[in-house]
Amino acid sequence: MPTFPEQLRTRRLKAGLSLADLAERTHYNRSYLHHVESGRRPANEHVAAKTDVALNADGALYTAWERDDAVRRRDAALRRTRAAALAISRDLCSLADLDIGELHAGVEETAVDYLSTAPAPMMDRAHTLQAEAYERIRSGHHRPQDRSDLYVTTGRLSGVLAYALLDIGEPGEALNHAAAAARCAECAGDAELAAWVAGTRSLIARFMGDYGLALEFARDGYQWVGGGNGTAEARLRCGEAQCLANLGNSVAANAALDSAEEARGRIRRPDELGGLFGFSVAKQRYYAGSSLIWLDGGHDAERAEREATAAIELWQASAPEERSLDDERLAHVYLATARVQLGDVEGAAAAVRPVLSLPVEDQISWIVKRMDRLSSMLSAPRFQGNRTAAETVEAIKQLAA
Repeated sequence: MPTFPEQLRTRRLKAGLSLADLAERTHYNRSYLHHVESGRRPANEHVAAKTDVALNADGALYTAWERDDAVRRRDAALRRTRAAALAISRDLCSLADLDIGELHAGVEETAVDYLSTAPAPMMDRAHTLQAEAYERIRSGHHRPQDRSDLYVTTGRLSGVLAYALLDIGEPGEALNHAAAAARCAECAGDAELAAWVAGTRSLIARFMGDYGLALEFARDGYQWVGGGNGTAEARLRCGEAQCLANLGNSVAANAALDSAEEARGRIRRPDELGGLFGFSVAKQRYYAGSSLIWLDGGHDAERAEREATAAIELWQASAPEERSLDDERLAHVYLATARVQLGDVEGAAAAVRPVLSLPVEDQISWIVKRMDRLSSMLSAPRFQGNRTAAETVEAIKQLAA
């Protein structure tokens, strides 16, 4: 039986309507309807009803939606049950006798593995470890001197969950986990974790497009840095640069990136934990490139191109466990964006080519968002008639579908 998205596409094409035509008839955004039709986003009841009327389906489309919705609800209930049962069983079988040292080792392993592993399995692992750490705190099954360490461990696991939820496109839930991490840092009196959480909250706010709030989070984090301890200040300065660039302030954004380089030069002690909780030179270059592409091109685009190129080269020369694969892929998108701003369509197509072959499970929410923007830029009037631009836009559409 054809699904609602399949029937929607078939009926629209049979009626000779483009997505723009259907958007005009239903008063829904064309991009949203494209996601519904390609199955990337589920339709709600109102969309089903309006498209049924717009395409004269006489209730057939709405009936298909009801059938799909029933399957979605059943599958969601099953997933919730499986997840809860699995977490409890793993706790009972694997973690019942886990000591504090093993918990710390689990967090360290998770932080490193996150750089090269899809968000879903990382979320599952972090949740299982978090439940064990939280139960130790709640029940008091620990030595008094271990309580602070348990809060740090639980806070870091909440931070992993925040990242995972953000990577699958759920910023609201991510903020809740980040708030829990902040609370744990406060209870433990751990400045390094508190600064990292401030940077992560800023990152989530940037994903949501609230750059004013993101800037507040980043600047609030400066109270926990100093003395050359770790990479926190460099990360926060780069987050500030991303906010300022999105707010259109080129001078301040470049100054913040310069300050980040100065902060790195002052580092005297490495981060206590690496992986997701570190901030490598490659990551710093990546942040610089991803900041300046939001400005008006010119010198900003030139610096963005240099920084994104440097990030890719550094990651490609790194050991496998040090490569942040999602960020490396995004750096290709940012490099392509900078080149489009500079009018180099051929160079942009070459930069983004590795991303166009990604399987669906590797297309994190950030990649989807940034590829949409790149497609829009290549579709601008200035590139009409450019075959490479048109082919790249079509390839991006096929990836989205």
